[in-house]
Amino acid sequence: QVQLVESGGGLVQAGDSLRLSCAASGRTFSTNNLGWFRQAPGKEREFVATINWSDGRTLYANSVKGRFTISRDTAKNTVYLQMNSLQPADTALYFCARSKWSRVLTALSAEYDYWGQGTQVTVSS
Repeated sequence: QVQLVESGGGLVQAGDSLRLSCAASGRTFSTNNLGWFRQAPGKEREFVATINWSDGRTLYANSVKGRFTISRDTAKNTVYLQMNSLQPADTALYFCARSKWSRVLTALSAEYDYWGQGTQVTVSS
């Protein structure tokens, strides 16, 4: 069993920054990927970024590349998402998730098996 708890969301204005955190506990996941997804009302769940816990390799969605940075702190079992230059289009419920596999970086939500409850990010214009 793996538990993931997100925090750091809030209401900000366009151009502002936020840092999301995802604290993990439970069974070991040191060889898996930890990813961020988001979902806005009426839209499908969207991949944001992922990181391999073991070697630190990262993968980003084109929509956030250059603005968002994913990182990890292995000692704290925590993954972060630094979000800069936020825009109203970034408004969504942001989820942290752990992948089933460790061999490749994946942007497919179906390949993640544990999910947090989400933290809301709202960006006003």
